[in-house]
Amino acid sequence: MFLKFPDVSLSKICTLSMKEKIIEKANDLFLNFGFKSVTMDDLASEMGISKKTIYTHFQNKTKLVEATTDYLFCMISEGIDKILKQKNDPIEELFMIKAFVMKHLKDEKTSPQYQLQKYYPKIHNALKKRQFDVFQSCIIENLERGIETEIFRKNIDIELISRLYFMGTMAIKDKEMFPIQLFSMIKLMENYLEYHIRGIATEKGLNVLNNLIKE
Repeated sequence: MFLKFPDVSLSKICTLSMKEKIIEKANDLFLNFGFKSVTMDDLASEMGISKKTIYTHFQNKTKLVEATTDYLFCMISEGIDKILKQKNDPIEELFMIKAFVMKHLKDEKTSPQYQLQKYYPKIHNALKKRQFDVFQSCIIENLERGIETEIFRKNIDIELISRLYFMGTMAIKDKEMFPIQLFSMIKLMENYLEYHIRGIATEKGLNVLNNLIKE
């Protein structure tokens, strides 16, 4: 859970509950309309509360964006952990992670990562470091299992490939290089994942990949 409820008074619990509701609604609005577009007035109107109530919990919009990105990061990290614990085929695992992340990022229709970098660079940089730490651990474990099961080639440089894959997932979110009019985020993620796997897969791995694509 993002917010833990210690042994506090009923009024304190109610306060925490409202804060959580604000974060959840802000998360939904930011992902659907963008960090820049959504105002505190929009959020208050959507929730049917006063703007003063929001400011009781968050000093300004930047603090709200920070809390919201932290909430989303924790939610996605927990979901990925659950997928990893299933110990599926390494290639199938990558497809499951991609689908899970895209679902919770609303297919990134408003390019939240790009907007975060442009309008809230400090939050973006801190989040990117946390993402890398989680991503690196996840992908290294995936690559190691892929080699053990002869899905991935034995001669790949795991440390290098894991970093290249992470940087690539960040790079394709650059809307100046990949304008949404030409490249949907769903298509970009699908193509990049296939590109990644084909570069490191054995013949056995390519058969798994091709079967997943057919499905």
